[in-house]
Amino acid sequence: MEHNMWQLLQIELYKIFRRPRTYIAFGASAALIIILQFGLKVDGSEYASFMLQSIGNFDVQGKLLNGYLVCFIILQLMLVHVPLLVTLIAADMISGEASHGTLRMLLSKPISRTSVVMAKFYATCVYTFLLLVWVAILALLVSLLIFGKSDLFLMRSEYIVIIRKDDIFWRYICAFCFAYISLVTVAALGFFLSSLADNSIGPIVATMSIIILFTVLGTLNIPVYKAINPYLFTTHMVVWKDFFDEKVNVSNEAIAGTIENLPSIIHSLLVLTVYIIVLMGATVWVVRKKDILS
Repeated sequence: MEHNMWQLLQIELYKIFRRPRTYIAFGASAALIIILQFGLKVDGSEYASFMLQSIGNFDVQGKLLNGYLVCFIILQLMLVHVPLLVTLIAADMISGEASHGTLRMLLSKPISRTSVVMAKFYATCVYTFLLLVWVAILALLVSLLIFGKSDLFLMRSEYIVIIRKDDIFWRYICAFCFAYISLVTVAALGFFLSSLADNSIGPIVATMSIIILFTVLGTLNIPVYKAINPYLFTTHMVVWKDFFDEKVNVSNEAIAGTIENLPSIIHSLLVLTVYIIVLMGATVWVVRKKDILS
């Protein structure tokens, strides 16, 4: 069983990385990150001045625009667009084979349908991991090389956070790990919709539409929509930012190495995990019951 799963995984990875669309995500993410880094390198001083103007007279030690801040700015934008890039692969894994007539042949082999679905899902998870590592290298490591290291200065709605430079890198590691779970959730949604269709366009568009719809609903300050916010997976996908907030002592001094709202992060991880389990369980059920006619 394990041997068959490993073989299936290798086959699915080969299928993923022979498609030109696979490399669109890597190219598009690289282009966006480079554009942002170039813009901040050229006009970053104006951006820093704008940040300081909004808080009045406040003494900021060190270099305000540094690699850590640039990475934070990039991630706020990238982790909105990367899910859409993951969708291009995830929502095509089952329906794509159905549209080409190869799914029937694949499922007719002496291998359980559950194994086939899970091998495809694991391959998508590997692809997602590699894409996120690519983003991490460009957004964090390259930004540190270009802009250098210093304390991370962040503005919250009601207060300011300054995290010392020797207390930041591990937070980014945690944030990227959290982002990976978020992207796997998107992949699971794409898989479920892919199992319901016989062509790729429908599931891809549907998955992207759901992500956009949930994101918009999460920004609407209307009571009826605020009530459903906790149940939208997109609400929990942005909780990675909580890794960059520290607890304070009775003197209102930041405590290094702490996370202000760790229970919220754990809760969001649990919600996203439940989404993954439910969506993949539904996908396996649909594929096992489905009559493959093409």
